[in-house]
Amino acid sequence: MKAAVVRVATATLALPVALVGLHTVVRIVRHFVKFPVPEVLADLIDNPLRRRVQPPGLLAERHGVRAGMTVLDVGPGNGRYTLAAARAVGPSGRVHAIDLEPRMIERVRQRAASEGVTNIEGRVADVYALPYPDDFFDVVYLITVTGEIPEPVRMLRECRRVLKPTGTLGISELLADPDYPLRRTVTSWATAAGFRPSGRYGTFFSYTLRFRP
Repeated sequence: MKAAVVRVATATLALPVALVGLHTVVRIVRHFVKFPVPEVLADLIDNPLRRRVQPPGLLAERHGVRAGMTVLDVGPGNGRYTLAAARAVGPSGRVHAIDLEPRMIERVRQRAASEGVTNIEGRVADVYALPYPDDFFDVVYLITVTGEIPEPVRMLRECRRVLKPTGTLGISELLADPDYPLRRTVTSWATAAGFRPSGRYGTFFSYTLRFRP
């Protein structure tokens, strides 16, 4: 009986240690090799725990999304947060979602169609050359995406180009993400791209930063 208890205790302790170890290895690899999250992982990263820590409706609010706005979602994953933004802008607003991976955009389109959301436009696009005119968006936001970009300052400069002078850039990050950057790192990237801080929400483990051009 005692040996069985020891085995159970050892297994219980080993799991979190193994997960931390795996997370560390992935972070090291991702530090040197930047690439978008594969489409097959879209549902894995959209899980109940994440939605509890980063509620879709709350993030839309923190990013400054309001009724009637034109919004850009960079790297929408399977579209859950895109739909939350679409509901926040309402029928008079529109949300554009871009990703390099065509299958990600197809997921967003299918999800919007299945839930009857009609104010979302999904496009395959390069973050360094956004297919939109200058001063087009009221809000541009990225959720656990910035750390994936090989040249974040270059990407953010392009976001600034398509953002209205009165617009808002929102960046949300989660510690569990292997590409998680510190708040000061994101702030330095945004500042170098021509933004100034305008708001901060959350904690070290899950935060949102807002910037103005």
